[in-house]
Amino acid sequence: MNITVRYFASIREAAGTASEELDTEAGTIAELRAELLTRGGALAQALAPGRAVRMALNQALAHEHAGLSEGDEVAFFPPVTGG
Repeated sequence: MNITVRYFASIREAAGTASEELDTEAGTIAELRAELLTRGGALAQALAPGRAVRMALNQALAHEHAGLSEGDEVAFFPPVTGG
């Protein structure tokens, strides 16, 4: 299935791009994250298990077990702090 993946803040810097179109067989956001980890490099470090990462599905905050469908948009971003 084809989805759009968007990256924000430090995760965007690690990915080297703000967004990409992916053809994936991932059924959940957690499976997509695991797929992205296999790429290695800075993106894998930014998305590694134990790292604080927020996720959104179609512009709404989502849990990692949220299911994916054709045409979905998934976003990964670090937690935001205020001040």
